[in-house]
Amino acid sequence: MTHARAPQLSDAAGERSETAPAENAGGRAQTDAPAQAGPFAPEGSALAQSMIARLAEIEERLEAAAAQTRTLPDEAAHHLMRAGGKRVRPMLVLLAAELGDPARPEILDAAAAVELIHLATLYHDDVMDDAPVRRGAPSAHEVWGNSVAILTGDLLFARASLLSARLGPEAVRLEAETFERLVLGQLAEFSGPEAGADPIAHYIQVLADKTGSLIAASGEFGVRYSGADEAFVAPIREFGEKVGVAFQLADDIIDLTSSAADSGKTPGTDLREGVPTLPVLYVRAAADAGDRAAAEVVALLDADLTSDAALEAARAALAAHPVTARARAEARRWSDEAVEALEALPAGEVRTGLEAFARQVVERAG
Repeated sequence: MTHARAPQLSDAAGERSETAPAENAGGRAQTDAPAQAGPFAPEGSALAQSMIARLAEIEERLEAAAAQTRTLPDEAAHHLMRAGGKRVRPMLVLLAAELGDPARPEILDAAAAVELIHLATLYHDDVMDDAPVRRGAPSAHEVWGNSVAILTGDLLFARASLLSARLGPEAVRLEAETFERLVLGQLAEFSGPEAGADPIAHYIQVLADKTGSLIAASGEFGVRYSGADEAFVAPIREFGEKVGVAFQLADDIIDLTSSAADSGKTPGTDLREGVPTLPVLYVRAAADAGDRAAAEVVALLDADLTSDAALEAARAALAAHPVTARARAEARRWSDEAVEALEALPAGEVRTGLEAFARQVVERAG
């Protein structure tokens, strides 16, 4: 699909790793529960140990939620789940729950639900982007075809809804509103900005809908179902919206400046796919304003980027132009604003962990 990608907050920098996960005796990729809770909690701390233990319980819920009696839907539903991922969204649920009573059993269902929603979007996004690999494993549509991949995503959405229904009407409302934004964000990305609209503002809104909305919902689930103060919902949501945008803006920079070993994909892949990332939008605006150096970069971007040499020339030119530094600064601004939103939370491990996450998001981009 031209000018489209799936901006998703991956569970690590470069979720589409080129290293395939280990397989069990049945040929299925398998992964253990995350071994650390960083950057959300200091390694070895009581909070980190508690989160790791609860993540193991969440993994059991995810396995059970995806289980099917028939072979095809069972294997397809577990495909990405067993390929890896560090479960960022469930960890956000767990951390936010520390503002109330983190031992409430509802927390585990909420954490599993948000991860199922995230996994479902990955199945759909990979079809739309024709992505061959996800988390080091062949994408579901590469294994079973587009129809099975789409239906599997739908199946995981259904299972997430069942978990939300166990939590009550408020959880169903929160899931439905988040799902709506995820879909609207995808449609907005697909259609592009309307005539006369600011393409940069449009792009930021797509990132907020497709990434920030689910991060915000994760925090809200943790607050609500731990019985924490209702006043914490607004700052947690604002944090999630802004840190999601910061993450994706940082990914724009990583695509230009990182090595394949660091990012898990060929540098400049977004350029080859025609993705209108922030540096690209900035450089086109600069060219339209009369910047000759920017116009030269745009000419390289608009050339045939099929060959690796042409792609590298375009990538290097854009990375060297001041618009890339400007885009990096913009990512940091969103991260800073996410941290500022946390000032309404009490000082302590939750706030410190969220602040560390926001900083780490943009540090990946140098």
